[in-house]
Amino acid sequence: MGDNINRNFDAIVIGSGMSGGWAAKEFAEKGFKTLILERGRDVKHLKDYPTMNMYPWEFEHRGQIPQEIKEANPIVSRCYAFREDAMHFFARDTDHPYVQEKPFDWIRAYQVGGRSLLWARQTQRWSDFDFEGPARDGFAVDWPIRYKDIAPWYSYVEKFVGISGNKDGIDTLPDGEFLPPLELDCVETHFKDFVTKNYSDRHVVYARCAHLTEPQPIHLAQGRAKCQGRTLCQRGCPFGGYYSSVSSTIPWALKTGNAVLRPFSVAHSIIYDENKGRATGVRVVDTNTKEMIEYYAKVIFVNAGSLNSNLVLLNSTSHRFPNGLGNDSGVLGKYVAFHNYRARVSATFEGFLDSHSIGRSPTAAYMPRFRNVYKQQTDFLRGYASVFGSGRGVDHDTNTFGEQLKTNLASKELGVWGVGNNFMGETIPKETNTVSLDKEKKDQWGIPQLSINIQYDDNDEKMIQDFYVQVSEMYDRIGFKNIKTSDNKMAPGLDIHEMGGVRMGKDPKTSVLNKWSQMHACNNVFVTDGACMTSTSTQNPSLTYMAMTARAANYAIDEMKKGNI
Repeated sequence: MGDNINRNFDAIVIGSGMSGGWAAKEFAEKGFKTLILERGRDVKHLKDYPTMNMYPWEFEHRGQIPQEIKEANPIVSRCYAFREDAMHFFARDTDHPYVQEKPFDWIRAYQVGGRSLLWARQTQRWSDFDFEGPARDGFAVDWPIRYKDIAPWYSYVEKFVGISGNKDGIDTLPDGEFLPPLELDCVETHFKDFVTKNYSDRHVVYARCAHLTEPQPIHLAQGRAKCQGRTLCQRGCPFGGYYSSVSSTIPWALKTGNAVLRPFSVAHSIIYDENKGRATGVRVVDTNTKEMIEYYAKVIFVNAGSLNSNLVLLNSTSHRFPNGLGNDSGVLGKYVAFHNYRARVSATFEGFLDSHSIGRSPTAAYMPRFRNVYKQQTDFLRGYASVFGSGRGVDHDTNTFGEQLKTNLASKELGVWGVGNNFMGETIPKETNTVSLDKEKKDQWGIPQLSINIQYDDNDEKMIQDFYVQVSEMYDRIGFKNIKTSDNKMAPGLDIHEMGGVRMGKDPKTSVLNKWSQMHACNNVFVTDGACMTSTSTQNPSLTYMAMTARAANYAIDEMKKGNI
């Protein structure tokens, strides 16, 4: 394949996932010859969703993962979406080893589309409470941007992606460009109304999500249709009802005729020309032939996924950058953070016994952060968001045997409602949370393995305890019963929201990227995936990655036209 592709482009995009798809779309749409590099196989919309229309009984193991696969892949097997219907979209542990200095479950999806095929599709804007957080609370470094800088790009992305939601008028959760929302069920609505009435500082809203509830002309032009509420999204959606780069940005880029997609291409490193003082291209290892091939471009966007973007840059060494491309500050690979998903509060509710939910919904209710927002209230920094959901299922009494057990199992009598709040805590980026290149171990393509040293801290533990207290109190006041708290003790990484290592900042001495996600020390390299994040906030980050990418790509395009890049 390498021999048949022109080696020279205007732009090279490393990665075809959530942010890479957007970089490719922007460059190709605006007439720039663009190479999209993807380390995994190609995935075409519809054509490569083998399980999208299968019935449960058509799966050999009825959706479960065989024991031998679990044993061979203990890390990825812990992911909620790694089931028989979607396991072909996940990278296997055995094929892609890495070093865990501390326990870290690195969930990867190496194919065109990356993890955009598998994400939970929750989309919330950040606010100035998030962008001002590090400066206010004295951690990490100050973000070089504020909400006003990215707000137009949130709108730009939302219109193309398609986000269902309500305009709620909450300062911690800015409103966006929304399609009509789906409905909350009666218990979710009851909880929402209770919180609104009894807590001036708290809100429960419809959880905004990247699902087409009322497709607009721009979505139909992408070949996408209305979400059918199948909730089989991880298989790939035959309707294009949710956003992925496979159903949206990548084919949009390719149909311009300006983009070339090269799968099976592991980015080894970025080429830096000492004489020109700029990056000139990307070294790629063909995963099939093991051949090293070089491609050249005026601008390079690094969107390999947070930790892989760190890896590529750390492996891009030269006389000028002996410790990784752009790493004059020495912070490359440091200050990595994530979201804490360990905690849950659950209960039962004996109201609304004359009601039950019908059909499926890809979302539920969402409670934005309410702790330490306007002032410091607790003995921990920052706060947490939470998803609230409810459901009512058949109550089978299995505490018997024989004929009675058979009768009970055949019962269709509904039990009481079950409710639960899932925790989503902001973690504090710390210099000690790092990724680095292992000095001895390499992968099958001769690239150093990534060594990961990331862990929870006391701030995380205090935050979990506060979540238990606050949610349990709300549950007790509303009349929920059998309130239980739980901690799944999952390792960092399983949140799949790892961020940082190539952070943005105002000062080149303490950051790698400027306010445009552009390298301070190498101005034709941009990093716009999760690696660029200075802090993590409490919101799901994908929408912010996409907006950051669109913003940076259009800035890069303007600078190229001016001859500055």
